[in-house]
Amino acid sequence: MAAGTERQDAGTYDYVIVGAGSAGCCLANRLSADPDVSVLLLEAGGRDSWHWIHIPVGYLYTMNTPRTDWCFKTEAEAGLNGRALNYPRGRVLGGSSSINGMIYMRGQARDYDNWRQFGNPGWAWSDVLPLFKRSEDHFAGGDDFHGGDGELRVEEQRLSWEILDAFREAAAESGIPPTTDFNRGDNEGCGYFQVNQRKGVRWSAAKAFLRPIEGRSNLTVMTRAQAERLVLDGRRVTGIDFQQDGQPRRAAARGEVVLSAGAVGSPQLLQLSGIGPGALLQAQGIDVAHELPGVGENLQDHLQLRMIFKIQNTKTLNKQVQSLFGKALMGLEYALFRRGPLSMAPSQLGAFAKSDPARETPDLQYHVQPLSLPKFGEPLHDFPAFTASVCNLRPESRGTIHIRSADFREAPVIKPNYLTAAHDRTIAAAALRLTRRICAAPALQRFQPEEFLPGAAIESEEDLAKAAGDIGTTIFHPVGTCKMGSDAGAVVDPRLRVQGLQGLRVADASIMPTITSGNTNAPAIMIAEKAAVMMREDRQASI
Repeated sequence: MAAGTERQDAGTYDYVIVGAGSAGCCLANRLSADPDVSVLLLEAGGRDSWHWIHIPVGYLYTMNTPRTDWCFKTEAEAGLNGRALNYPRGRVLGGSSSINGMIYMRGQARDYDNWRQFGNPGWAWSDVLPLFKRSEDHFAGGDDFHGGDGELRVEEQRLSWEILDAFREAAAESGIPPTTDFNRGDNEGCGYFQVNQRKGVRWSAAKAFLRPIEGRSNLTVMTRAQAERLVLDGRRVTGIDFQQDGQPRRAAARGEVVLSAGAVGSPQLLQLSGIGPGALLQAQGIDVAHELPGVGENLQDHLQLRMIFKIQNTKTLNKQVQSLFGKALMGLEYALFRRGPLSMAPSQLGAFAKSDPARETPDLQYHVQPLSLPKFGEPLHDFPAFTASVCNLRPESRGTIHIRSADFREAPVIKPNYLTAAHDRTIAAAALRLTRRICAAPALQRFQPEEFLPGAAIESEEDLAKAAGDIGTTIFHPVGTCKMGSDAGAVVDPRLRVQGLQGLRVADASIMPTITSGNTNAPAIMIAEKAAVMMREDRQASI
């Protein structure tokens, strides 16, 4: 802070939550439901008032745009043959739920049962299923697996494509059965994704959890407020320093500070506050307030391998966007009916499959799209095609999030280390082969699929693994960098309290010991539900 600059007092609250993303919005809602407590929610980005946030296809504009995205990049990745990737993370009310693919996916029961086996009681599937249901407003109403009274709307997509229906038939012919619901504990099968939308409009965490409670006098939401560092008094966290519109401010916490800044932001803030691996902090000129070696380690992400197939005899979005008439028709269909391509999630058809029939549960996920493009953000190809992206759900490669300097404004060093584990390269080759088998099945032959990427001539195990590095890209699921557990690398305990400190928890996807078997937005919200229950229990116990 510059000499002579005073830090304004932003007030004292029972709870201070850093990050108004998927987890932070839910947590603010649940904690402020108690009128006897005061809650401050800090968000580095602005309000979610931009129209492209709400039109589903607007993800094309909200990603890689400073208005709504942190615009992070990875380092050059050896496993990706020297490529660096854009690494979108939401920087707006709603966080990544305001820019993501809107897919509602919980993962597999096995994921959470394994968390319990790792020494985290209370996190098994039977424990977390009621928390998923609590948030959910499912289009078909409540039952044993779904909630019908929650805030987070889940609906079927408002479109279909002939080529996607054919891919689903081809998957069935290849041993992947049809399914209508991926969220009942076993997600094996192929079907259209259900999405967080309401009548063709994105339904973010901000809409679900913040808008209904805007009138609560005990909840304060501050936007354009970027956290600088935690305030510590010995081993207790007592508040947070932040800047709002360039003005240094400090908020105090009578009870707890909760980091919900995500798998990038939460470890970054801990490290900036002197909490983390000592050698890293000292190298950046930061005094070590609390040695915690696991902060920023254990980064996991899903790497999608984008296989593209040219086709004939059917329409795809590639051709539809080539003409002004086609674009106008899409706009009119959305304006009148909230249907059609502008209501599309980035991926429409999904599948969960096994790379090897001997596996207990599916370890591959497909995102299938009636379009193709050279890379995200570039125009669609001028030939009809579809993309079948496939990812290894349980990668063994582990990466890191490390601060680049002591300056809170500087983006951290992001190293996912994709495909560095031999197991991941083996699974990548198997995934590409399985996709080829599906595309060779009878149901797709009337469209004459021709492999465009990575290319049918690539066949050996070694060449397929290298090709995976050429066509692989993030599917935006970073987790694990403040992992939960009791081992030497754990950052939080099963109640999400930061090890060795008081008054500080982490509640977001960074606490996952291992990545869930699917998209990660719904699990992040579940983690916030769990955090709220535990925090309210602990508050009652202390009264």
